[in-house]
Amino acid sequence: MKLPRRRFLHLAAGAAALPVVSRIARAQAYPSRPVRWIVGAGPGSSPDVVARLVGQRLSERIGQPIIVDNRPGGGSNIGTQVVVNALPDGYTLLFITNANAINATLYDKLNFNFIRDIAPVAPIVRVSFVMLVNPSLPTKTVPEFIAYAKANPGKLTMASAGIGTVSHVAGELFKMMTGVNVLTVPYRTGPPALTDLIAGHVQVMFDTLPSSIESIRTGKLRALAMVAPTRSELLPDIPIITDFVPGYEASALFGVGTPKNTPTEIVGKLSNEINAVLAEPEIRTRIADIGTTVALSPAEYGKLIAEETEKWAKVIRAANLKAE
Repeated sequence: MKLPRRRFLHLAAGAAALPVVSRIARAQAYPSRPVRWIVGAGPGSSPDVVARLVGQRLSERIGQPIIVDNRPGGGSNIGTQVVVNALPDGYTLLFITNANAINATLYDKLNFNFIRDIAPVAPIVRVSFVMLVNPSLPTKTVPEFIAYAKANPGKLTMASAGIGTVSHVAGELFKMMTGVNVLTVPYRTGPPALTDLIAGHVQVMFDTLPSSIESIRTGKLRALAMVAPTRSELLPDIPIITDFVPGYEASALFGVGTPKNTPTEIVGKLSNEINAVLAEPEIRTRIADIGTTVALSPAEYGKLIAEETEKWAKVIRAANLKAE
């Protein structure tokens, strides 16, 4: 049977629109069941705290539970692998940290390529670092520390939260940019490193502000500079490190990703909802104790991840760092 031309064009147009309608319907229907959020760190860690805070509000907005699933181990690679292997349907999310960018170079062999296999959704918070020294060290400013370290090459020790952690590569970057010879002492985690810094067993450390602020306020540690674009409202008298080392930047950036090939409509919906959560005054206030919120599109976030990966790759190669 031969169809009239007008009828044929109408059917053809309808068929062409089906994929678009299907994608829109899929995004509108998402989510229809609980969403699992994989966190590659243990309960009580900064990533875990942020995930539960944002996840609770996000679940209220999307009408489905956000289940935080802690998968610590392997420098966060274990949790990342779970998400890489998950179905790309938006029901398995990854809590992204700097470890994902660092591990791309730190580990010789991974079963995945993070930039290729994880689709960026949205950043959440940037956690500021602070350059700390033991008060017994006769340096009260960054220039004084650099001068003292150069006058005593190899005699100062710098603690870190572990090989390949942000505190580690932040210190290595400082060494590269200033030319100081300081011995790096990696610990298993941050707390024992901070304890030894307070005790004077090591002399300097780059640490997150939330974990060290009380020790700064009580005089147990001396803050030489904030590693942030601007001074902190919590410690307004502490200068920023770029006043003395132009171009230096190191921070912990947390965000959200999904498996590659997750429909763009679902990624876009998640991004919009997360950014809406971060815009809420209550959430911004509660996150202020940890860092500053960051709102970017998936494409902008992907570009930032790529830049962070390349930045830390240069530091890791220059310092010849290897995973344990």
